[in-house]
Amino acid sequence: MGAKESTVSEKYPAKPITIIVPFAAGGSSDMIARALEKSAQKHLGQSLVVVNIPGGAGTIGMNELAAAKPDGYTIGVVSMGAILQPLYGQTRYHYPTALEPLVNIVSSPVVVASLAEKPWKNMSELVSYAKRHPGEIKYGHSGLGTAVHVTGEMFAQETGINIVQVPFPGGEPESLAALLGKHIQIMIAYNPAVLKEYVESGIIRILGVSDETRLNIPEFGDVPTFKEQGIDVAFNFWTGIAAPKGLPPAEKARLTAGLKEMINDPEFKKNMEKLGMSVQYMGPEEFSARWIEDNTKLTKIVKETGIADLIAAQKK
Repeated sequence: MGAKESTVSEKYPAKPITIIVPFAAGGSSDMIARALEKSAQKHLGQSLVVVNIPGGAGTIGMNELAAAKPDGYTIGVVSMGAILQPLYGQTRYHYPTALEPLVNIVSSPVVVASLAEKPWKNMSELVSYAKRHPGEIKYGHSGLGTAVHVTGEMFAQETGINIVQVPFPGGEPESLAALLGKHIQIMIAYNPAVLKEYVESGIIRILGVSDETRLNIPEFGDVPTFKEQGIDVAFNFWTGIAAPKGLPPAEKARLTAGLKEMINDPEFKKNMEKLGMSVQYMGPEEFSARWIEDNTKLTKIVKETGIADLIAAQKK
């Protein structure tokens, strides 16, 4: 029996592996998947086929992932939405138990951006303006209840301002278009790279970063943290890879080993740095522990910020 199992695992993967991205093309999840795609043949012996399934704040794509056969041929890019969305009681699956965390890939800070022509030049000035004009500022994010929305509400709660959230199911590309079109006044983004060309051209200004350290993208200048500007909010956005629950041990071992090599590939790390993301590899056990820890922390935050109540009210 053991010899038979060994033969099966040696053949894996015998065909291309589908990687589901639960957001539209152009966002950070998509960029990460396509960066992995470049070295898949080298480290896994098969190609990755990126499939974008946007909508529902990532739940449509994650539902497809959870429902897939656990044979190692369907994996998906997951973020904190896998923890958050079940907290609102509206998902088809409870992702923390329906999905199997494989590897954490990156940790990226959340940034607040606005058009450079606006009267505020930093977070402090934005807060002062918002207090003088309650309800006037609209901020775009990637969907109700997402980690980016959570960050926005944490910011509003901490500073005592009244700003209006505007969700964009397609993620950052849609939110960016709305900012450039002046339909919203600020954008909260977890992928600073989507803003890069507009920052370099002077159209968009980054006001602050919700991390313990300043933004590590030379082209953006020395962007101060929220805390440096008197706002006690620090929030990192992680992105990793998961599979449907029940992946056979041999396939899981081969897959996670290949993913580790891909993530630690110098070219991949270089690509992530260009995107303003910090590679933070975690294996299955450590990544699973992070899911448990974040589930506890985020359950508390969505109640305190009123996001859970907002989503519950919309369901009625």
